[in-house]
Amino acid sequence: MRHVLVLPDRDAAEEVAERLAELLGLTEEPQLVRDALAGEDDAEDAQWLVVVEDPDAAHDPARLDELAAEYDGWREAE
Repeated sequence: MRHVLVLPDRDAAEEVAERLAELLGLTEEPQLVRDALAGEDDAEDAQWLVVVEDPDAAHDPARLDELAAEYDGWREAE
């Protein structure tokens, strides 16, 4: 399983990645990915994704939802 936290800007994504590493005891910070909105070239019109690999489905989705919501984001599961 993979969790993708969608956040409004890079600063929020970096903070969430740091918090996730601490909260979940990750050995590496989650991956950050810039996701430009369709048809937009402006860097301001981008969302940032924090990708958390969870092969054993060990991370609580509700906890990840709450963390993303604190930063005006949301979680998607893949």
